[in-house]
Amino acid sequence: MKKYLLVFLSLGVLLTACKKSDDDLTPDPGINPDSKEVAVQDFMWKAMNFWYFWQADVPNLSDTKFPNTTEGVEAYTAFLASESDPGVFFDDMLLFSEDRFSFYSDDYKELTQAFAGISKSNGLEYGLIKFSDNNDVFGYVRYIIPNSDASTKDIARGDLFTGVDGLTLNVDNYIDLLFGDNDTYTLNMADIANNQVTPNDKEVTLTKMEGLVENPVFLSETFEIGGEKIGYLVYNGFTNEFDEELNNAFGDFKAAGVTNLILDLRYNPGGSVNSARLLSSMIYGTHTDQLFLRQRWNSKIQGELSDSQLTDYFAAKTSDGSDINTLNLSKVYIIATNGSASASELVLNGLAPYVDVVHIGETTRGKNEFSLTMVDDFEGSYIYNPERENQINPDNQWAIQPLVGRNENADGFSDYTSGLVPDIVLEEDLENLGSWGDLNEPLLARAIQEITGVTGKRGFDVQMPVKELTNSKMFSILKDNMVLDKKLDLSIQ
Repeated sequence: MKKYLLVFLSLGVLLTACKKSDDDLTPDPGINPDSKEVAVQDFMWKAMNFWYFWQADVPNLSDTKFPNTTEGVEAYTAFLASESDPGVFFDDMLLFSEDRFSFYSDDYKELTQAFAGISKSNGLEYGLIKFSDNNDVFGYVRYIIPNSDASTKDIARGDLFTGVDGLTLNVDNYIDLLFGDNDTYTLNMADIANNQVTPNDKEVTLTKMEGLVENPVFLSETFEIGGEKIGYLVYNGFTNEFDEELNNAFGDFKAAGVTNLILDLRYNPGGSVNSARLLSSMIYGTHTDQLFLRQRWNSKIQGELSDSQLTDYFAAKTSDGSDINTLNLSKVYIIATNGSASASELVLNGLAPYVDVVHIGETTRGKNEFSLTMVDDFEGSYIYNPERENQINPDNQWAIQPLVGRNENADGFSDYTSGLVPDIVLEEDLENLGSWGDLNEPLLARAIQEITGVTGKRGFDVQMPVKELTNSKMFSILKDNMVLDKKLDLSIQ
């Protein structure tokens, strides 16, 4: 399973403030946690009953639905046993109708490794698109993870494929062919010209590697164009294990005298909220007295937290204690698309009260909530703590990733469920994706034009814009879910 899509919250004192034992939860129907028949469902319900952002809006999570009486215990036991599949139980019985992003995993270790940028992968990151006139599907390569199997093969950004192991991809088989248990598969490649995708004779065989680590700081370069020093950063995930690498990239920008920044988040689906705060501080400044975000939880949590626990300010140091390398910018150019979500959107929204944010690309995904990884722990908090893995119930490896709150910026704004709308609309073109760091790559060229007033060599007309069915990064983190059409918005274009 790969990574991110959904944000982590840096807990700090919050975990201690909101830690609950089973005895504190209301109600406590007295189910034996060792009962294998309902143990996972019991953990899910108790965690959701306390932490879930929309707890008050879900009748099955109501504090009064199962009173602590004999009848209530019997009703609760019957409720837990009414669905034997914990995944279906979570999706169909515990989620609010407007929730698009909460999900589960039957292996918390795989999930938490994915959030740390570690996965079993061949290193190919791609998007999948349905043909307009039938149910066939084709893929396009977004980028290749360095030091992966794909990085050693003849495949690159912009390449297309229409089949796997000789079978044409379609809406019914792409999950099994691309995201199944087959560690090795062969892609059947294709060409694109004049809006037509045509299979060719090229084949590329790829093998998934255990423990592949992806550094989200994908590309960091400095350009001098028309007397302007421009920093360009491609950042593909808010992974806190790489905050020092991110800070070092800004150190290089600072040493080079960068006065303009193009931040490329087009394929960044989110991650650590704290990494978003650090990145925003690297852009704007180490203003520790200025509010970056304010958390809003459900009524159970909100009332227990002080103002200092609900607010996060811009940072002066990384979590490892390094001084933040900040550019102190008053304007920033951010490339963001529908693939930009969660912590990516948090950067755009959190900077907006202080910085002129020029958003180039597409409307973002619209994930304005944050989530927590929850496990069946003996501490009773249900929040995953990597330092206390010995407290996790060894008989229950399931984890849930529910939405637990929203982050508002300094102006109190958080209402972007429909996404953040770009200032300059420009979709990627499958016939002209361009190369990373190439000054003529359309989205980068458009950002440079805004800075310098000089148009790049290539035009910006979109011939075949990207309308995705899904992509490898978004799908992989959700692949174990039963209701894939809801999780991935698999609407037919």
